[in-house]
Amino acid sequence: VQLVESGGGLVQPGGSLRVSCAASGFIFSTSYMTWVRQAPGKGLEWVSTITAGSTMKDYADSVKGRFTISRDNAKNTLYLQMNSLKPEDTAVYYCARGTRYATTSKGQGTQVTVSS
Repeated sequence: VQLVESGGGLVQPGGSLRVSCAASGFIFSTSYMTWVRQAPGKGLEWVSTITAGSTMKDYADSVKGRFTISRDNAKNTLYLQMNSLKPEDTAVYYCARGTRYATTSKGQGTQVTVSS
């Protein structure tokens, strides 16, 4: 299993960013996928989960209405569109295979920094 995140960077408060996760080594199209994040000095925080066929998407209250999870099963790629970013969104963002409560693999992460 390999998960490779990309697309992180520095963005001003109120800005937008899309992070991606390229998956390989497993059947992506039948797997639930999840985004988690880790802010400096804090533990892992669940952000969002999407079902295999994109029929259901779930979000943490802290990002609901601002973030959108999506996937392209033909490209084995997971996305997280982040709008109206806040300084408290600063974290390393990881994609993971699995649900909110049970993930089996996690990528190396991509840094998102929200600062003026």
